[in-house]
Amino acid sequence: MRVPLSWLAEYVDLPPGTSLEDVHAALVRVGLEEEDVHTFDLQGPIVVGEVLEFVEEPQSNGKTIRWCQVRVAPDGEQAADGGDAVHGIVCGARNFFVGDKVVVTLPGSVLPGPFPIAARKTYGHVSDGMIASAKELGLGEDHDGILRLSTLGIDAPAGTDAIALLGLDDAAVEINVTPDRGYAFSIRGVAREYAHATGAVYRDPAAQVAAADASSEAFPVAVRDEAPIRGRVGASVFATRIVRGIDPTRPTPAWMIARLKLAGIRSLSLPVDITNYVMLELGQPIHGYDLDALQGGIVVRRAAAGETLETLDGKVRTLHAEDLLITDDRGPIGLAGVMGGATTEIGDATTNVLIEAANFDPVSIARTARRHKLPSEASKRFERGVDPSVAGAAASRVAQLLVDLAGGTADANGSLFHEAPAREAIHLADRFVTGLIGVEYTADEVHDALAEIGGAVTRVEGGFDVVPPSWRPDLTANVDLAEEVARLLGYDRIPSVLPVAPPGRGLTRSQRVRRGVADALAAAGATEVLAFPFVSEAENAVYGSADGSPVASVKLANALDATVPYLRRSLIPGLIGVARRNLSRGFTDLDVYELGLVFLPETGRAYGSAELPIGWERPSDDTLAELNDGIPAQPRHVGVLLTGDVQAKQPGRAAEAAGIADALDAVRRIAHAAGAEVEFAQGSHQAMHPGRTAEVRVAGELVGYAGELHPKLTAEADLPRVVAVAEVDLDAIIVLAGDAVQAEPIGTLPAATQDLSLVVAAGVPAAAVAAAVREGAGELLEHLALVDDYRGRGVPEGSKSLTFALRFRAADRTLTAAEASDAKLAGAALAGERFGAAIRE
Repeated sequence: MRVPLSWLAEYVDLPPGTSLEDVHAALVRVGLEEEDVHTFDLQGPIVVGEVLEFVEEPQSNGKTIRWCQVRVAPDGEQAADGGDAVHGIVCGARNFFVGDKVVVTLPGSVLPGPFPIAARKTYGHVSDGMIASAKELGLGEDHDGILRLSTLGIDAPAGTDAIALLGLDDAAVEINVTPDRGYAFSIRGVAREYAHATGAVYRDPAAQVAAADASSEAFPVAVRDEAPIRGRVGASVFATRIVRGIDPTRPTPAWMIARLKLAGIRSLSLPVDITNYVMLELGQPIHGYDLDALQGGIVVRRAAAGETLETLDGKVRTLHAEDLLITDDRGPIGLAGVMGGATTEIGDATTNVLIEAANFDPVSIARTARRHKLPSEASKRFERGVDPSVAGAAASRVAQLLVDLAGGTADANGSLFHEAPAREAIHLADRFVTGLIGVEYTADEVHDALAEIGGAVTRVEGGFDVVPPSWRPDLTANVDLAEEVARLLGYDRIPSVLPVAPPGRGLTRSQRVRRGVADALAAAGATEVLAFPFVSEAENAVYGSADGSPVASVKLANALDATVPYLRRSLIPGLIGVARRNLSRGFTDLDVYELGLVFLPETGRAYGSAELPIGWERPSDDTLAELNDGIPAQPRHVGVLLTGDVQAKQPGRAAEAAGIADALDAVRRIAHAAGAEVEFAQGSHQAMHPGRTAEVRVAGELVGYAGELHPKLTAEADLPRVVAVAEVDLDAIIVLAGDAVQAEPIGTLPAATQDLSLVVAAGVPAAAVAAAVREGAGELLEHLALVDDYRGRGVPEGSKSLTFALRFRAADRTLTAAEASDAKLAGAALAGERFGAAIRE
């Protein structure tokens, strides 16, 4: 919301010399967020000029310029720039005439840009200044010709300060309005907040306008909402006024144009500008109809199937059954609270105007605006809640301005439909505010603060009964009132105290392990990401089930994106989305990981049925148990994705592409950080490449999968053919790893190293052969690693050669070569016994 200071000063006293920063600081004290400041960025001298004469001079480039003589000061006086009263100025525009009053920027002035003005030679003349257009002054977008003051209804003497005359010396503060404080989308609301912050005298603009007497005969209005959303009728208030005989061609006053411009709204025409002006002033959206284009009275109703409406932007829109419409006897003439229809638009020929000021259901307006992609200043206010008591005053304010500025005559009476429910009292117990906020407030302080915001405060036994003001729909409970007390009496009174942790407390083991896993992956060069936790049903079916069996998923009741309404069962879809986004931006080598929750509901079981407890009371143990029972299992997983090169090409070394080995290494890092021994076995997963998928086991339990994505899925996701992935259940690994990690002593005696090559059938898993060698070699074997898997010449068909690097060491002596060889042969013998392995010659 942009608030011009001159406008604000009409309804609250601003001390002399109040700056934009002072106003921002005051509003921040009552919880309104500072955004920006806005000015016209002009520096004088900028004055009114009178065109005395001009000569049109064709140029060689085909353009015709005017060499003008312009009076910029009263006859016999010096101009504001110190020059003569008459200046010679070159102008390329041709929309002005001799005798016109214009705006002249004299040498030394500065226009927005910044664009300094100086006397300069052009087209064979010295142009001593510039005649300005509305766009050059920052008043609008019109740059086709210069600004003629007669079009604004202004006839001021030459030499008059144009900056003050046009309101260009005004400035505005901009604040961010949170969704719960829609009343601050108005000068009325911001002025009230400034008064709260400073104690300045506040004058309610709505109270300064007398609402017309309501008469059912003034104009017929009916509300017939047969399908209210959530049981709330679409329109609770609908006020009208009629003004006849207006002149729609009259210019909008300069002061109104300047205020609207500072507030971020473009001037269109006098009737439209007046409705926008009152909307900004009172926070009540207004719509004007060409009265002569209406047929019959107005009915507010829901749309019927197949109905269409051409809105003011020229588009024909197919309506939805939830859309709230303004209709006459012909059919729809507007989307209520969003945008009017083209058939009743106020135009240059309009002389009789029907003014509408209504109050619509916020949910209905929000849905319609989003459904038709039609955000507007009106819908923005209705979505947040508009004061239902201000509609009559707003309609009368528009009528008043149409009479004063457009020469119309207002009918004596207006119509009013008003069925807004009365606000109910909220009980605020003694010391409730003190107990919640942690500050000692007296009863008088609480009473005065709530009365200051406009509440009707009544002292009752044990506390107060407070009826919130009509413009504060956000005040619905005693906690809201407590927040208002804290806000108005100053947040600086709330102490800032850091809680003291009990001695001996710290991170839990699970927290330490999670941090250790994240650190280990990051230290290895991976980048942690946070992916979108919502997926499609198809993604859960593919990535959330290894064998393709049906799985249950949790569907969100009000999803942010209708295409991904389910909670994820796997982290891989999110990592794929991250990879796609990065690849599209030229990042071809990726190593990313995520630690996050997945959601694994049981098939056929309903979740989320427990009643939510009151927010400010501690739930009982039974309530907590019921709530916990109403949510699905949410284990914490770790997901890893690698694609592209894990080792860049460099002199003497070729690039190394990511593959299954890198996914397995990532899992080893995770297990090592968690203090667990990990085992791999040949596995299968419908989302992964057949033959390049490993089951991940800890203590014999399956905890995840690692390998490469199925080529079909990588093609569908526009990813490279080879994408290495791994996903493991970190919570399960932590449990299976046990509580203590035993550090092994470092051997001090020399080690003996030998290699062992065994030929086995191609279908025998290398891990099984390694386990047999390790068991057969006995306690002297300190380390075993598979270093080669060869299949080719010299190895029988259907077989493979596995080469293991072995390291032997004894704790009490230096091993001989014979002892190491005997241990190696013992391992080979056990592998031969179990799998028919033979030592390769």
